[in-house]
Amino acid sequence: MGRRGPILAGVGSLALALVAVFILVLPKLTEVSDARAELSEAESEQQTLESRLEALRDAEAAAPQAEATIQRVERQVPPTVDVQSVILLLDNAASQSSISLRTFTPGAPAFDDTSGLTMMDVQATVQGTYFAIDEFLFRVETLPRAARVLNITIGAAQQETTGVATTSSTLSMSATIRVFTSDTSAGPGSEPGPTTDAPAEGA
Repeated sequence: MGRRGPILAGVGSLALALVAVFILVLPKLTEVSDARAELSEAESEQQTLESRLEALRDAEAAAPQAEATIQRVERQVPPTVDVQSVILLLDNAASQSSISLRTFTPGAPAFDDTSGLTMMDVQATVQGTYFAIDEFLFRVETLPRAARVLNITIGAAQQETTGVATTSSTLSMSATIRVFTSDTSAGPGSEPGPTTDAPAEGA
């Protein structure tokens, strides 16, 4: 019995130590592990927020250039057909090119599924010298509003002199000039997007 006393005392101490470990140490280790996980999650979230903040700063810095680009595109491809403005632009280009005679006949606007834009073709007939016509074509291609020249036909212009047709250095050109608008309803002066019919009277 004398030998068993120290053994039992040692076993009791070991048991108490194990109990202390389970009661005091293990919860602390769990808290430390949880704290490390929370810290890692917070650091990851901070990196995400910093990346978003940097992206927002880059977007803010690029905003003026993007806005200028949008405004330029809206000038080149306006939200309405505005036929009168198109004819005025073409007539001014003809005047500045010393074109002596010109007629512009706009066609019906039509929506293009491929580009997502509405196109309007203007049939143009002008007369002038070779250099005048060449300058006119250049001015059309560089209008504030986007335009393309299609289907050009050039020939000598006929002039009437005492009832007899004669030719001169004046040339006559017929061409199709295409302009564009973002008005998807393809209606002159209408707003972009789908339109609704006006309600009937008395409805």
